[in-house]
Amino acid sequence: MSQLGFGVDVGGSGVKGGIVDLSTGEMTHDRLKIATPQPATPDAVADTIAQIVKQAGWEGAVGVTLPCVVVGATTLSAANVDKSWIGTDTRELFARALPGHQVNVLNDADAAGIAEDRFGAGKDAKGIVILLTFGTGIGSAILNNGVLLPNSELGHMEVDGMEAEHRAAASIKERKGWSFEEWTKEVSLVLSRYEALLWPDLFIAGGGISREYETWIPMLTNRTPVVPAELRNTAGIVGAAFAAENGIAP
Repeated sequence: MSQLGFGVDVGGSGVKGGIVDLSTGEMTHDRLKIATPQPATPDAVADTIAQIVKQAGWEGAVGVTLPCVVVGATTLSAANVDKSWIGTDTRELFARALPGHQVNVLNDADAAGIAEDRFGAGKDAKGIVILLTFGTGIGSAILNNGVLLPNSELGHMEVDGMEAEHRAAASIKERKGWSFEEWTKEVSLVLSRYEALLWPDLFIAGGGISREYETWIPMLTNRTPVVPAELRNTAGIVGAAFAAENGIAP
């Protein structure tokens, strides 16, 4: 494994990237960031990624996270980016935008899950680790002894007649003005359904609300331990870099 890798994390508001020390999961320099182009079409986003790679002076493989389901290097959904991403062949796209670079593309939550499992809150865990990012929706990543099950989309699982993220996303708490106690009842329900289906050994809670973990994680009543994510804003970059250097692709 190369000691250094390069990852780029594409979000709805910013495209962030940088060089990662793959022995520690730490970034070697401050991350680079460019505002996500609007509209966030494949060509516009690919050109922005190319700018970041050029600014960093990076010449090797590049890992890229996208807010999309990715199967065989083709994007099959699009969240917070232009709908023209649906059906895009990313191999062809990045062959044009980043000639001379091998580019590996994966879902953004999957990349964060890889990073947390390898370098963060799950690094000492065995068995099934599930990362859940609580934000506008619920993103998810499932790993079994370090092996990724890609594109899990657990936020869309039906829980008592409603999608899980429509019950327990952080945005629902804000929209309804719930207290943490009210919100964690819904989170506990959702986690218990995931437990019944997958029998995980550890949940890792990410998203902005995880910064307040001391307030709400102790209120949860599900069976499986829940711990806060550790890498936070760098997780996508780190996971993308690791995946690129290790040939992890959906």
